[in-house]
Amino acid sequence: MRPPSPNGEGKRGNTMKDSIKSTIERANIICEALPYIRKYSGKTLVIKYGGNAMNDEAITTTILQDIAALKIVGVNPILVHGGGPEINKMLSRLGVQPQFKNGLRVTDEQTMEVAQMILCGKINKNIVGELNGLGVKAIGLCGKDSLLIKAETLDPELGYVGKITEINAKLLEILARDEFIPVIASIATDENGNSYNVNADTAAAAIGAAMHAEKLLFLTDIDGIMTDKDNAETLINRITVSGLQKMIADGSISGGMVPKAQSCIDAIERGINSVFVLNGTLPHSILLELFTDSGVGTMIERG
Repeated sequence: MRPPSPNGEGKRGNTMKDSIKSTIERANIICEALPYIRKYSGKTLVIKYGGNAMNDEAITTTILQDIAALKIVGVNPILVHGGGPEINKMLSRLGVQPQFKNGLRVTDEQTMEVAQMILCGKINKNIVGELNGLGVKAIGLCGKDSLLIKAETLDPELGYVGKITEINAKLLEILARDEFIPVIASIATDENGNSYNVNADTAAAAIGAAMHAEKLLFLTDIDGIMTDKDNAETLINRITVSGLQKMIADGSISGGMVPKAQSCIDAIERGINSVFVLNGTLPHSILLELFTDSGVGTMIERG
């Protein structure tokens, strides 16, 4: 083998080879993604984003980049968001201690006012602004806009927590199939204009079912459904509805994961083909799940 020349041409040659290798790898990734882009083109995907997965600004940017990329390649994403930690911060400033029952926030009048302010105002408009900055057209909505999410009282003990009764799918159909990305805050309303706090997972499932979405993706701060929530190595790659029901019944799934798991089950039972629970803190988790052969997270299917 010819030794490197004193002027460093050998090093430059190695650098060029590494660069070409890296470029080929990127090209292979694009080729791997092409069948999936074709598969999802023109289809509606509902993505739920919220909770602790929203705490890292850099990760939030990669998630919104993924959503913008979906729209650019012809997919119709609808983003539903929560914002529990931000609500808790504001309540703490006001000296109010958050309360939960079976994973749902107990919502009195003051808490309802704070939730609406944080979700429909600060968080929703920040997401819309960042998506618009990525070259797509996002539009911010909540359930009170054109009666998008209608609800009634779920449980008097929970206060202003809503049980969804109707989704205005026509409005979303018009927006999503045009050039817009609907960004929806999980606040609902009734015929009299009263506001209700609705669990964002539940809202995403209801919207996905009403829109006959191809897939529903839940972005959270864990890798997916695990047999041991404290051990990432127990991640379940695929599970059926009956398997998920058993995990809820035996306590393997508990706390705030119960409404999420139940929302997965409800979505499948209402006609969505498959539901995914992904780690939203993993950069580009949406594209990794949808456009690669291996995917990430847990896939829930009918059985």
